[in-house]
Amino acid sequence: MTDTSPHANLYVIAAPSGAGKTTLVKALMKNNPGLRFSISYTTRKKRRTEIEGVDYLFVDRDEFFALRERNALLESAEVFDNYYGTSRAQVEAHLANGDDVILEIDWQGARQVRESMPECITIFILPPSIEELERRLRDRGTDSAEVVERRLRDARSDMEHHEAFDHVITNDDLERAVAELESLIRA
Repeated sequence: MTDTSPHANLYVIAAPSGAGKTTLVKALMKNNPGLRFSISYTTRKKRRTEIEGVDYLFVDRDEFFALRERNALLESAEVFDNYYGTSRAQVEAHLANGDDVILEIDWQGARQVRESMPECITIFILPPSIEELERRLRDRGTDSAEVVERRLRDARSDMEHHEAFDHVITNDDLERAVAELESLIRA
């Protein structure tokens, strides 16, 4: 019997905070409306520019832990004292429909996804330099100086894991990085 199910890919995109993965993913989604973005759960407080159900699914810690206990999360991680996780049902439904799916998560989550879905394609976004990363984090204006310093420390550690990914893109020029990301998706 021939397999007639639609073939879809799961793309896992990770980066340290401030490397530009959200900007890249938004550009990728805008240019490729057929892609599906997996909206993560988070216990983090909503930022003023974020929309519930578009940027994140905002839940409290009890609800998050209940989701994790029911194995409803494909991956989960604690990042900067908040929890993040990917809905297993959401990803599986998109893939079953033949839709390519984008996950925007951290390296720990990417490792968990690869364990349960080894056919996924992993992409790590690097900043051009630590100095540029620091400038981006400070220019955001969303974090205190202490939080920026912590993000920089964590970013150095996160970047040590880039070699475990299938592809690495350095986000030194936004248009070029988007084009490189799109070429990986099209391939």
